[in-house]
Amino acid sequence: MSAPTGRRRAIAKALTALLPLAPYADMEKIRADAGAVHMKTLPPTIAVWLATIAHVRHAHTDYEKLLAEGYDRDSARFFVIEQTNEVLTRWRATRLLEEGDEDE
Repeated sequence: MSAPTGRRRAIAKALTALLPLAPYADMEKIRADAGAVHMKTLPPTIAVWLATIAHVRHAHTDYEKLLAEGYDRDSARFFVIEQTNEVLTRWRATRLLEEGDEDE
């Protein structure tokens, strides 16, 4: 990640604040995604939130399976909101995904 050190620190702080009990491997993936070039114009807290939702959706829910079964992205996202929030709750997230949240 080539983000400036200040941004890396801000991302790390936002990540720790949002997901106090997330497993290390998940946090590292989210940290890397939040620091990606396409996220650099977003505030660190927003970048971390979007990276978190995308990671949880792809790695910890049936999202990919639903897409493979022919559901469109919006439908698949709708159907995994509860699974996403279960993971966020286990990680003691300070925010949960709500229906209609704009993400990615």
